[in-house]
This record gives sequence, structure tokens and C-alpha cells, in this order.
Amino acid sequence: MRAGFFGRDGWTALGRCQLLSLYGFLVAGAGMLAGGALVLLPAGVGFRLLPPAAGLLRRLSDRYRARAARWSGRPLSPPDPLPHGASARRAGAAVLGDDGFWRDLRWAWLEPWTGGLLAALPLTLVEYGVFGALVQPFVWRRLGDGNWYAFVPVTSTATMVTALLLGLALIVAGLGLAPVMTALHARLTHRFLAAPRSVELTRRVARLTDTRAAAQDVHAAELTRIERDLHDGAQARLVALGLTLDQATRLLESDPGRSRALLLDVRAASERALQDLRDLVHGIHPPVLADRGLADAVRSLALDSHLDVAVDARLPPARLPAPVEAAAYFAVSELLANAAKHADATRVDIALAHDGRHLRVSVTDDGRGGADASAGTGLLGVRRRLDTFDGTLALHSPPGGPTTATLEIPCASSSPKTSSSSVTG
Repeated sequence: MRAGFFGRDGWTALGRCQLLSLYGFLVAGAGMLAGGALVLLPAGVGFRLLPPAAGLLRRLSDRYRARAARWSGRPLSPPDPLPHGASARRAGAAVLGDDGFWRDLRWAWLEPWTGGLLAALPLTLVEYGVFGALVQPFVWRRLGDGNWYAFVPVTSTATMVTALLLGLALIVAGLGLAPVMTALHARLTHRFLAAPRSVELTRRVARLTDTRAAAQDVHAAELTRIERDLHDGAQARLVALGLTLDQATRLLESDPGRSRALLLDVRAASERALQDLRDLVHGIHPPVLADRGLADAVRSLALDSHLDVAVDARLPPARLPAPVEAAAYFAVSELLANAAKHADATRVDIALAHDGRHLRVSVTDDGRGGADASAGTGLLGVRRRLDTFDGTLALHSPPGGPTTATLEIPCASSSPKTSSSSVTG
């Protein structure tokens, strides 16, 4: 919230109150239309009217869900889509059996009263305050002795000034109350329109089932990659090293110079094989992540990047679970690579935070924007990796930038090992 009652947030919230008051008429009309279709069900025509009325009501409730999510910063679970039927009667009967329709209808009948009252209070204060502060000073002489402003009889210059000050106070009160009312309205919208907890749990179980199957596929593919890299890389080098060493042993007495050259080749081959093994281990679980924790591992990524990368890590002293740290590390690595290769970015800001239940990672670059989480394999891979932990990836990338990717992973601190609390690279 910006400081001062006359800050931009107060006027923004007041505009939202005005929007809610106008939308209240649409919500009331949609609720009356759906109620009328229910009344006409015995006559048969209600079965034809109910599906389109329910569809209109659902479109309005979806707008309110999206608005409440934006205003409160909390996602709001939508209900399942409205069911359909082969005929008008079956479609109407399917709507009658849908729990989401009845929740929408209950909300439509309550919203004009609850939402209308919440929106009307700051609007009334500001509008009446504007009348006292901007109108009364110019019209009080023409209105005569019967002119009252609230509890103030405006009959002289002194009482006119009192009315002006009272009007300013009402404007300040309205602007200060508007953000409170919009926040309260968002909470009520969550209560009335969010899907029931049983539906959310069912969806979560289905999602975890799908992500578990995807994780198993990814695990199998990763094992295949490791086996292939070992076979084609370090294993092949070690086999060649053994053959070269055997040849050098046979030439040790007959041709010491040639044997010495072969032994030098053996040393070089062993170094290359060792590097292959290090690269392979780094791809599985980076040593810096295992030894120093997530903050220092991300700092290492920042130092290795040619971009200007700033890292702000506010993590607890206790280590997070190793799989969570690995998921966050590789996600940040992928996002840094995307910023360098696709976004033409020059600077990246990385923020790591933990609120006791969730690890939150924010990666912002100053690139050209336009990133799409559904295109390509990098962001899809990040999302699949987070799905394994029931985590989320939110991407905001308007054309022209900046691009902000926000990762949230449910977790709790576990190991007593410590990590850095704040790093900059």
C-alpha cells in the first residue's frame, strides 16, 4: 500500500469499487435469469432456458474469480466445466445436478447485497465528501438557511469552512477504506466461488498421479542417459586407457622412449575420463549443491554466466530437502540459459525465499519478453520437474519484457546443515 491516503492505491481501489457496483447489476440480472429458468422448469420451457442462463452466470463468476485472484494475489480454484446433454431436457437436468451451478447461483443472489454494500460504502464517503469540499463553498449562499451538510448547518463562512473540512475528511476516509473493502470482497469471493475442498483434493490426487507417472518416465530416461554417457564416454576412455597401458608395459624394455610417450597418453586419457565422470556427476547432482546448499549453488551459476546476475537468497539456516534443492537449482539453470540464448537479456535478478512451508524462487530478466511456457522443451521440463513436488511455475513475459518466472515448491527445512543467507554475484 502506498503511503498517504491520497496515494494511487486508494484511487485504484476506489475505481475497483465503482467497477464492482456496475457489475453488480449484471450479476443480479444473471441470477434473476437463472432463477426464472428454475421457476419455469415445471412448464418445460425452463429446461431450454437453464443451460444458456447457467452459461452466462458461469462467465460472470469466472470473471469475478480472475479478478479476485489478481486483487488478492491468491489463486482461486474454478469449478468443473458445466455439463452438457444431447437434448435440451438432458442438458438442463445435467445443470441441475452440477454443484458448481448452485454455488454460482447462491453467489449471484448474495453478491449484489454483500459486494454492493462493500463497494457502496467508500464510494458514498468520497462522493459526499466531494460535494462538501468542492460544491458547498460555491452554493451555500444560494441554498439559504435550510442548507445542512451532514450534521453541520451551512449558514456562514465559518460553517462553510467546517463543511469543507468535513468533506475532505470524508474523502480521506473513503480512500483509506476502499482498499480494505476490495480486499474483503476478494476474500468473500474466494469463500463463495472457490471449488469445494473435496473437489480440490480430488484434482490434486489426479494431478499427483499424472506427475508421478511422468516422473517415473523422466527417471527411466535419465537412467538411460547416464548409462549411455558412461558407455560412450568414461567407459570407452578407460578401456582405451587399459589397452594403451598394456602396450606401454610391453615396450618398457625394448623401446623406453615409445613406452614413455604411451604413458603420457595414458595420463592424458585418464584426465579426460576423470573430467567425463565429473561432468556426469555434475549433471546428476552438482557437488557445490551437495556441499554448500542452494544459495551458494545458485551463486555459482551466477558466476559462471556471462550475464550480470544478482542473487538475493533469504533461506533458513537449516537445509531444505535435497530433491527440492536440486529441482530449484536445475530450474534456475534452465531459466538463466533461456535468458542468455532466447531473451537477449543483459541482467538477471534471482530471489530465493522460504516462508516455512514453500520455497519461492523468482527469476527476472530484462530481455525482450514474449516467453511462452507451452512452447519449447526448456520451460516444459521445468514445469514437469516442479510437478513432481506439487510445485508451480508462473510466467509473466509481456512483449518487450521484462520476463519474470516465479517458482513455488512446497517443502520444509530438514537438515541441520547451514547455507548462505544472502549472496550476490
